[in-house]
Amino acid sequence: MRQADLNRAVALATGESISTIKRLGFLLDGPLDDVDPDSDVLGPYVLDWDLAEAARRENEAAFQDDEPAGTPPLDRETAAPCPA
Repeated sequence: MRQADLNRAVALATGESISTIKRLGFLLDGPLDDVDPDSDVLGPYVLDWDLAEAARRENEAAFQDDEPAGTPPLDRETAAPCPA
């Protein structure tokens, strides 16, 4: 994509004039280095929401198991004990 094409696309998307966009100096952004999406350091970029939800529920269950017997459940919004 050329700079003129970018300026035109940004102007169209924002409703500003091309000269205003040119003055503001929009540039294409890209990675400075090659990115390996399978790298343990930078990737993966995909989040398995089902796996994340299962882990959250597992952590919640483990936390609830640590509570003493007879402890009333907490209201999630107020963090106050639920009325019996």
